Amino acid sequence: MAELTNQAVLERLTQKFGEQTFTDIGEPYGLLTVTTTREQIIPILEFLHADEFLQMNFLTTMCGIHYPSSKDQELGMIYHVHSLVHNVRLRIKIFFPIADPVVPTATKLYATANWMEREAFDFYGIKFEGHPNLIRILNVEDMDYHPMLKHYPLEDGTREDKVDLFFGR
Repeated sequence: MAELTNQAVLERLTQKFGEQTFTDIGEPYGLLTVTTTREQIIPILEFLHADEFLQMNFLTTMCGIHYPSSKDQELGMIYHVHSLVHNVRLRIKIFFPIADPVVPTATKLYATANWMEREAFDFYGIKFEGHPNLIRILNVEDMDYHPMLKHYPLEDGTREDKVDLFFGR
Protein backbone atom coordinates (compact mmCIF):
# COMPACT_ATOMS: atom_id res chain seq x y z
CA MET A 1 0.00 0.00 0.00
CA ALA A 2 1.39 3.41 -0.98
CA GLU A 3 2.00 5.99 1.72
CA LEU A 4 -0.70 8.63 1.98
CA THR A 5 0.66 12.17 2.04
CA ASN A 6 -1.00 15.57 2.29
CA GLN A 7 -0.13 16.17 -1.36
CA ALA A 8 -1.80 12.90 -2.39
CA VAL A 9 -4.96 13.82 -0.44
CA LEU A 10 -5.08 17.26 -2.05
CA GLU A 11 -4.48 15.86 -5.54
CA ARG A 12 -7.26 13.31 -5.07
CA LEU A 13 -9.68 15.99 -3.86
CA THR A 14 -8.91 18.45 -6.65
CA GLN A 15 -9.10 15.66 -9.22
CA LYS A 16 -12.60 14.76 -7.99
CA PHE A 17 -14.01 18.25 -7.23
CA GLY A 18 -11.81 20.67 -9.19
CA GLU A 19 -9.30 23.23 -7.96
CA GLN A 20 -11.95 25.98 -7.74
CA THR A 21 -13.72 24.06 -4.93
CA PHE A 22 -10.89 24.68 -2.45
CA THR A 23 -9.41 27.95 -1.21
CA ASP A 24 -6.95 28.88 1.52
CA ILE A 25 -4.98 25.67 1.16
CA GLY A 26 -2.17 25.28 3.65
CA GLU A 27 -0.32 22.92 5.95
CA PRO A 28 0.04 24.59 9.36
CA TYR A 29 2.01 22.26 11.63
CA GLY A 30 1.84 19.59 8.92
CA LEU A 31 -1.98 19.43 8.95
CA LEU A 32 -3.47 19.81 5.47
CA THR A 33 -6.14 22.51 5.74
CA VAL A 34 -8.60 23.56 3.02
CA THR A 35 -11.59 25.86 2.89
CA THR A 36 -14.66 25.06 0.82
CA THR A 37 -18.38 25.93 0.81
CA ARG A 38 -21.28 24.55 2.78
CA GLU A 39 -22.78 23.33 -0.49
CA GLN A 40 -19.72 21.15 -1.10
CA ILE A 41 -19.00 19.89 2.44
CA ILE A 42 -21.23 16.79 2.42
CA PRO A 43 -20.14 15.55 -1.04
CA ILE A 44 -16.51 16.04 0.04
CA LEU A 45 -17.02 14.19 3.34
CA GLU A 46 -18.85 11.37 1.51
CA PHE A 47 -15.99 11.05 -0.96
CA LEU A 48 -13.34 11.02 1.79
CA HIS A 49 -15.30 8.40 3.71
CA ALA A 50 -15.99 6.11 0.74
CA ASP A 51 -12.69 6.38 -1.15
CA GLU A 52 -10.88 3.04 -0.82
CA PHE A 53 -7.45 4.64 -0.95
CA LEU A 54 -8.00 7.61 1.39
CA GLN A 55 -10.14 5.76 3.98
CA MET A 56 -10.84 8.96 5.93
CA ASN A 57 -13.71 7.42 7.83
CA PHE A 58 -13.24 8.93 11.29
CA LEU A 59 -14.62 12.37 12.15
CA THR A 60 -12.45 13.43 15.08
CA THR A 61 -13.65 17.01 15.54
CA MET A 62 -16.38 19.27 14.30
CA CYS A 63 -16.79 22.69 15.85
CA GLY A 64 -18.24 26.11 15.24
CA ILE A 65 -16.33 29.39 15.01
CA HIS A 66 -17.34 33.05 15.01
CA TYR A 67 -15.43 35.89 13.37
CA PRO A 68 -17.73 38.91 13.74
CA SER A 69 -15.53 41.18 11.61
CA SER A 70 -15.61 38.89 8.54
CA LYS A 71 -18.41 40.32 6.40
CA ASP A 72 -20.79 37.58 5.14
CA GLN A 73 -18.53 34.91 6.62
CA GLU A 74 -19.04 35.54 10.31
CA LEU A 75 -19.83 31.94 11.20
CA GLY A 76 -18.02 28.78 10.24
CA MET A 77 -17.58 25.10 10.89
CA ILE A 78 -14.32 23.18 11.09
CA TYR A 79 -14.23 19.46 10.33
CA HIS A 80 -11.26 17.21 11.15
CA VAL A 81 -11.32 13.83 9.40
CA HIS A 82 -8.77 11.13 10.00
CA SER A 83 -7.61 8.03 8.15
CA LEU A 84 -6.84 5.53 10.88
CA VAL A 85 -5.23 3.22 8.33
CA HIS A 86 -2.77 5.86 7.06
CA ASN A 87 -2.68 8.06 10.18
CA VAL A 88 -3.34 11.16 8.08
CA ARG A 89 -5.66 14.00 9.04
CA LEU A 90 -7.42 16.68 7.04
CA ARG A 91 -9.00 19.91 8.30
CA ILE A 92 -11.85 21.35 6.25
CA LYS A 93 -13.32 24.79 6.95
CA ILE A 94 -16.53 26.35 5.71
CA PHE A 95 -17.79 29.90 6.32
CA PHE A 96 -21.23 31.48 5.92
CA PRO A 97 -23.18 34.60 6.95
CA ILE A 98 -24.55 34.83 10.48
CA ALA A 99 -27.88 35.86 8.92
CA ASP A 100 -28.10 32.42 7.25
CA PRO A 101 -26.59 29.92 9.72
CA VAL A 102 -27.75 26.75 7.96
CA VAL A 103 -25.42 23.83 7.17
CA PRO A 104 -26.30 20.32 5.96
CA THR A 105 -25.98 17.63 8.60
CA ALA A 106 -23.21 15.04 8.54
CA THR A 107 -25.09 12.65 10.85
CA LYS A 108 -26.02 10.32 8.01
CA LEU A 109 -22.31 9.75 7.39
CA TYR A 110 -20.79 10.00 10.87
CA ALA A 111 -22.73 9.07 14.02
CA THR A 112 -20.34 11.25 16.05
CA ALA A 113 -21.58 14.32 14.17
CA ASN A 114 -24.83 14.13 16.13
CA TRP A 115 -23.42 15.50 19.38
CA MET A 116 -20.92 17.83 17.73
CA GLU A 117 -23.65 19.45 15.63
CA ARG A 118 -25.86 19.84 18.68
CA GLU A 119 -22.98 21.54 20.48
CA ALA A 120 -22.41 23.95 17.54
CA PHE A 121 -26.14 24.70 17.52
CA ASP A 122 -26.19 25.23 21.28
CA PHE A 123 -23.19 27.55 21.44
CA TYR A 124 -23.25 29.31 18.03
CA GLY A 125 -26.82 28.97 16.74
CA ILE A 126 -25.76 27.03 13.64
CA LYS A 127 -28.72 25.02 12.30
CA PHE A 128 -27.99 21.65 10.73
CA GLU A 129 -30.49 20.83 8.03
CA GLY A 130 -31.67 17.23 8.36
CA HIS A 131 -30.32 16.67 11.89
CA PRO A 132 -32.46 14.05 13.71
CA ASN A 133 -32.66 15.86 17.08
CA LEU A 134 -31.29 19.40 16.96
CA ILE A 135 -31.79 20.59 20.54
CA ARG A 136 -29.47 22.17 23.08
CA ILE A 137 -26.98 19.76 24.58
CA LEU A 138 -25.19 21.62 27.39
CA ASN A 139 -27.18 24.79 28.08
CA VAL A 140 -30.73 25.07 29.39
CA GLU A 141 -33.37 24.79 26.69
CA ASP A 142 -35.07 28.11 27.45
CA MET A 143 -31.84 30.07 26.86
CA ASP A 144 -32.55 32.72 24.22
CA TYR A 145 -28.97 33.35 23.10
CA HIS A 146 -25.88 31.42 22.01
CA PRO A 147 -23.05 32.04 24.48
CA MET A 148 -20.02 31.57 22.19
CA LEU A 149 -21.07 34.33 19.80
CA LYS A 150 -18.84 37.33 20.40
CA HIS A 151 -21.64 39.81 21.04
CA TYR A 152 -20.67 40.48 24.62
CA PRO A 153 -17.50 41.85 26.22
CA LEU A 154 -15.29 39.33 27.99
CA GLU A 155 -15.34 41.34 31.21
CA ASP A 156 -17.79 43.56 33.02
CA GLY A 157 -16.45 47.07 32.54
CA THR A 158 -18.41 48.38 35.52
CA ARG A 159 -16.63 46.21 38.10
CA GLU A 160 -14.61 48.17 40.64
CA ASP A 161 -13.20 45.29 42.67
CA LYS A 162 -10.40 44.59 40.19
CA VAL A 163 -7.15 46.48 40.12
CA ASP A 164 -5.70 46.54 36.61
CA LEU A 165 -2.19 46.49 38.04
CA PHE A 166 -2.69 42.86 39.13
CA PHE A 167 -3.92 41.77 35.68
CA GLY A 168 -1.02 43.11 33.62
CA ARG A 169 -2.94 46.04 32.16
